[in-house]
Amino acid sequence: MIMIRQTTNSKPDLSALPNTFAITLDNMSAISLSGEDKTKYLQGQVTCDVTKLTDSNWMYGAHCNAKGKMYSCFRVTEWQDSYLLIQPKTTMDASLAELKKFGVFAKVEISPTSDISYVALIGDLTKQLASQFPSLGSKAGEAVSANGIKLLTVDAKSHTLIAIGESAKLQSLIEQLSIEVYPADVWNLLEIQNGIPFIVDTSHEYVPQMLNMQAIGGISFTKGCYLGQETVARMQYLGKNKKAMFALEGAGNIAATLEKQLGENWRKAGDVTSVYQSDDGKVYVQAVLANDTTNEINIRFKEDIDSKLTLTPLPYALSDETSK
Repeated sequence: MIMIRQTTNSKPDLSALPNTFAITLDNMSAISLSGEDKTKYLQGQVTCDVTKLTDSNWMYGAHCNAKGKMYSCFRVTEWQDSYLLIQPKTTMDASLAELKKFGVFAKVEISPTSDISYVALIGDLTKQLASQFPSLGSKAGEAVSANGIKLLTVDAKSHTLIAIGESAKLQSLIEQLSIEVYPADVWNLLEIQNGIPFIVDTSHEYVPQMLNMQAIGGISFTKGCYLGQETVARMQYLGKNKKAMFALEGAGNIAATLEKQLGENWRKAGDVTSVYQSDDGKVYVQAVLANDTTNEINIRFKEDIDSKLTLTPLPYALSDETSK
């Protein structure tokens, strides 16, 4: 399979990104589900309402174990008579194994994809894309397909799209657009700023609400039963969840643990789920902290006593929930 060609290895600060650019998502893959029972089966395994998927939309979701702890979070969309659960490669094995374990009892084929690539397109490219995608979605959650490529509208305000297709077709599209192609690390930066969870090696530690899945429409509280539902519902309706995902900025030597100052002492504040460091040294962090954390509390990396991090606003309220 042809690799999407990067045109720069630069990892710029958020403010230094150009108006339009692409990101090669070579750190992403997908689990494919096809077959007669694919909808019924997946509906009983994940937090989102799969019955509302069509060829012209996509949604966030999470795959949990029986205790409600997440194997993965993903974007799911239809693709050539199958569902694609698009997620970081690092969560693929655990999620795939669990889906296959129960899939033997249903008419469903579950496998990793190997012939599909992913590229993010950022900035207003509407005019350039109009000839191939005249009905390009203008709202987040919409999707459109043409010429073997599917475009998912991730964020309408920033004109962020994810393009799905064979790598050769995506490479041709990028060349037509004549835009810079950044490394996958830059996608981590955008996900951190947009408050989208990016699980790397923290599988089985968090229930979906700890990663704000209810705030981005990744949990349906009206669908039928699914694996881990009891825990997810209890967290939502009984106020059992005391953690949330935050975005932070600052400087320092990256570490996996954050500390907060309590009087003259420092105590563990939470865990880093994703991090991005720009070429100029600025650090962007996604971390799970106590849900009442504010900027009145001093926060630093555990291994760097001189580091300092501050919370940055998320584009949604943590109290939001979906009934989709």
